[in-house]
Amino acid sequence: MFPSRREFLQQNAWGFGALALSSLLLQDEASARDGQDGVLPTLHHPPKAKRVIQLFMSGAASPIDTFDHKPQLEKHHGEESDFGEHVEAFQNGLGPWMKSPFKFRSHGQSGKKLSEVVAPLGTCVDDIAFIHNMVGKSGVHSQATYLQATGFDTPGFPGMGAWVSYGLGGISDNLPAFVVLPDHRGFASNGPKNWGSAFLPASTQGTAIFPQRVNPIEDLTPNSSYTSNMGDDASLQLLEQINGRYQEQRPGDSRLEARIRSYELAAKMQLSAPQALDISNEPNHILKMYGLDRMGAEYPSEINAPEEIEYFGRKCLIARRLIERGVRFIQIWSGNDNGFPRRNWDSHEDIRRDHGPLATGMAVGTAALIQDLKQRGLLDDTIILWTTEFGRMPSTQGSKGRDHNPYVFTNWLCGGGIKPGITHGQSDQWGYKPLDRNLPTHVYDIHATILHLLGINHEKLTVRHNGIDRRLTDVHGHVIRDIIA
Repeated sequence: MFPSRREFLQQNAWGFGALALSSLLLQDEASARDGQDGVLPTLHHPPKAKRVIQLFMSGAASPIDTFDHKPQLEKHHGEESDFGEHVEAFQNGLGPWMKSPFKFRSHGQSGKKLSEVVAPLGTCVDDIAFIHNMVGKSGVHSQATYLQATGFDTPGFPGMGAWVSYGLGGISDNLPAFVVLPDHRGFASNGPKNWGSAFLPASTQGTAIFPQRVNPIEDLTPNSSYTSNMGDDASLQLLEQINGRYQEQRPGDSRLEARIRSYELAAKMQLSAPQALDISNEPNHILKMYGLDRMGAEYPSEINAPEEIEYFGRKCLIARRLIERGVRFIQIWSGNDNGFPRRNWDSHEDIRRDHGPLATGMAVGTAALIQDLKQRGLLDDTIILWTTEFGRMPSTQGSKGRDHNPYVFTNWLCGGGIKPGITHGQSDQWGYKPLDRNLPTHVYDIHATILHLLGINHEKLTVRHNGIDRRLTDVHGHVIRDIIA
């Protein structure tokens, strides 16, 4: 079985009790219900951040068409691609070199070159640390998505948000510690398994919210005319009695404990969640900043920028409202699982058609989120992580698309202890592999760095499962010191 938070404290604490008391991390009610005497989460060192927002581009966003400018592709566009080695393509994407269909220009004091479709991020590019030498393990969407979301490329492991929720607990009594805002069209590859709890307590899994739907949180409130608040309260009291008797007979079963907590949290969320999701009182200038000044407009059936701006911008604004109210970890997804016409970043057929609207929608919402958090003093202790499962080839697939490239891609981070306005790690001149192939960056390094900024030593946050001490970073991972302020 997994250790309780008290056992985790006893296994890992080394004299930071006073630090924990001064960490500004509020006691979560769950620890008190665990019979842990209200013990605060234990930190291994002083934290620089206490919250995380992960932006996940599902389908594999192309770095060489967004953040990683490659003049050599412009110079040799249309020439036969020569990688200097055997290349294992996912499909048939080894056509001629292909320059980006989008123009790049410099932004900010750092002079970072960004594609025109992510130009809205130019206003905050000096807050961002780019990492262009990320490498993966697989060119298959499901496995690569698992790796970025959970640290393993197979199912059965907790999402990063679940690990953070388990290690630090919640900040708010009225909202989940881990919230997921999926794409409005559906789940990405692997679906809810990307944010599941696996062998951690079931209460650490992500709570999915669809802000744009009539019923954003399934089963939160009864959709019937014959229920009443009095009857609802009576039902909860009866459930509490029955569950209490059941639990006495089966101590140590986390599933029932998680279900009890979910009902208790759901009762609180019936009041707190609608308030957090209601953006009607946001000032007009804030709505406009997030691209929400034409909500409810009719959109064409083809993928288009205004639609992507509205839906991604809404999730970013909701994320800010959830962060303000004490949510610890938020995942925002762009793109659903494979289908036609494309509604994800898997642009095998046409980079301009697919990446253009998706990138612009992402950039408008993300830029607004960064600026909004910054002006409210929340960016200082909130980490924003932008990621995708792998990159795309610098050679063509067909005439306008790009195949999968797990050999190099981009992540970027900002806020919460991240050094602003820098680039760490380069890809080669084509954007095919890391420039220094002996020193790539792995997802384990990203995860280790985020845990470090949250005050956690990634090697000490472990849970014994099937005879193995499991952790988010498996047996790998190094803190990327160069990007820490």
